[in-house]
Amino acid sequence: MRTALLHYWLTNVRGGEKVLAAIGEMLPEADIFTHVFGKGMRDEGRGMRWKGHLVTESFIARLPFGRRKPQAYLPLMPMASRALKLDGYDFIVSSESGPIKGISKPKGARHVCYCHTPMRYLWDMHDEYYRSAGLIGKLSMKLFTGYLRREDLKSAESVDEFVANSAFVAERIKRIYGRDSVVVHPPVDVEFYGNCTRDAGDYYLFAGAPVKYKRLDLARAACERLGRRLVVVGGGGFMREELRSAYAGARALLFPGVEDFGIVPVEAQAAGVPVIAFRGGGALETVRDGETGVFFDRQDVESLCGAMEECEGRSWNPDACRANARRFSKQVFLNRMKGVLGC
Repeated sequence: MRTALLHYWLTNVRGGEKVLAAIGEMLPEADIFTHVFGKGMRDEGRGMRWKGHLVTESFIARLPFGRRKPQAYLPLMPMASRALKLDGYDFIVSSESGPIKGISKPKGARHVCYCHTPMRYLWDMHDEYYRSAGLIGKLSMKLFTGYLRREDLKSAESVDEFVANSAFVAERIKRIYGRDSVVVHPPVDVEFYGNCTRDAGDYYLFAGAPVKYKRLDLARAACERLGRRLVVVGGGGFMREELRSAYAGARALLFPGVEDFGIVPVEAQAAGVPVIAFRGGGALETVRDGETGVFFDRQDVESLCGAMEECEGRSWNPDACRANARRFSKQVFLNRMKGVLGC
């Protein structure tokens, strides 16, 4: 059976690419199709291959600056997806949070979509993205949002089975596409982050890219009000070893945003660290309230400060945090996905 793996673009390694790599381990003979394949991602000396898989790009990669700024060509991606040559492939697995699932599916083929989320900039977070966009971005969103929404809904028709990375995303898939899905949480390298000695220091930790929806501003304001030290790690330029060390020495992780799943809280718990999270999104599935962390109910300084003070008044068991994190290990992911894919 010939298998094709689809991914929106392969330009760096984040959560979506880790999912793709894990699925690729289960399907070692599969070929990958993507809009853009960054040169820095390629297997050394093996040309158009990533982790042993042959990679084919869409025409987006041949457009000016296509490999550097693929998002600029978002309105062309539905057409580019349909133009991919998938004749002869019997099994298609898409890794999706951008427009790649809307391929021209060969007759008789089975298409399973692992959906990281329906595109946030088209649906649930459209208004937030619009407010933070520049003039050209706002104009583009006004011109193309309606068209891209229609194309996104149409692309779901090629999918036989949806897999969601969280119950939070499964609700979005049901609401937007009108489809049910199986929840399989993404793989987290809990073994790596668990390989450290817990030595809690005097600082709170914020980890991840400082984009607006992650609410670094809220973490900073709460620490300033309480006179607490905040360490920020993320945004590129740091090593995993540095992040692991930062986890191990933190009093707690601050996670004030809403994410589809959220790998960072799981990594922190793997290191034995409690999490202070907003009560929403994927954190509700990864943090055990009162056992491995504390939730706060409003995204404001007062509510977060209250949760921080509650956290400081409790004692936390690092082993309980680590045990909870193991529910999201790579092996758990592989076992679940093998059942879904039938391989």
